[in-house]
Amino acid sequence: MKHLTTLAALLAGVAFAGSAMACETTLRSSDTHPDGYPTVEAVKAMAKEVEAKTDGRICIEVFPSAQLGEEKDTIEQTQFGVIDMVRASFGTFNDIVPETQLFSLPYLFRSTEHMHNVLDGPIGDEVATAFASHDLVALAYYDGGSRSFYNSKHPVTKIEDLSGMKFRVMQNDVFVDMMSALGANATPMPYGEVYSSIQTGVIDGAENNWPSYDSSGHFEVAKYYTLDQHLMVPELVAMSQKTWDGLSAEDQEVIKAAATMSEAVERQLWADQEKASEEKVKAAGSEIVSEIDKAPFIEAMKPVYDKYVTTPEAKDLVKRIQETQ
Repeated sequence: MKHLTTLAALLAGVAFAGSAMACETTLRSSDTHPDGYPTVEAVKAMAKEVEAKTDGRICIEVFPSAQLGEEKDTIEQTQFGVIDMVRASFGTFNDIVPETQLFSLPYLFRSTEHMHNVLDGPIGDEVATAFASHDLVALAYYDGGSRSFYNSKHPVTKIEDLSGMKFRVMQNDVFVDMMSALGANATPMPYGEVYSSIQTGVIDGAENNWPSYDSSGHFEVAKYYTLDQHLMVPELVAMSQKTWDGLSAEDQEVIKAAATMSEAVERQLWADQEKASEEKVKAAGSEIVSEIDKAPFIEAMKPVYDKYVTTPEAKDLVKRIQETQ
């Protein structure tokens, strides 16, 4: 029996070695989100498709949970070709690719469908082209959800309900100015301090997407959640230009097709996760305001747009985004 066990182990080792040897090229892909997260699982789906279409010649190894570094660091490593691929938020690319800055404007997108239509059309192609001059190849646009307001005081059904309230926002000038334009007070602080700050009354609330509202436990201390969807920042999967240039034209096409396929996978996984979080917080007693007239909120953003959309090119891009059906 001992000999049989040893033989089985040897055969397993040979099989594993053979599988590893079949990968002529192994690409390393970074993600800060944990294993099982929609973006991670979507890149894994892309990897399976690439491996299948290249008969195992090209493999993509996904490193979740910031194993290779935080987003900013991994983007730089991808630019230099140290890492082959990276998944990161558009927001993290703001200092690298100026065109991405406009996607952090409040109420830029009317809905998730509108955002998809923009990214999947000519504008998405233009933005992808902008990455090329920064040693990055844009491969896929993923969902990062829509951010909405939640608070511990009362339901927010109209813009006046925000007056004087204190909301935690990320350390971002656009977000601070957004809150001021809405008549509220912005309080930038680390994400980990939000729960206790709402609980103790240091702030009245915060803003984030369904899964974050759920997983953070914020729904326990801020039960009023208003779906104003003021921010939808896309996620991007990008490849190092250096890695891309080392692939044949045929393999580039395989990777592009697999990346496009993974967009649908990620978007569905994200929608499923949102639904699960929504059901959980509703069952826990959260009060959801879904019917809201966004027009006054959008109108209030005029000074914010005037401040940050200053060049003719930026104004034209915003106009074309807003006109996309």
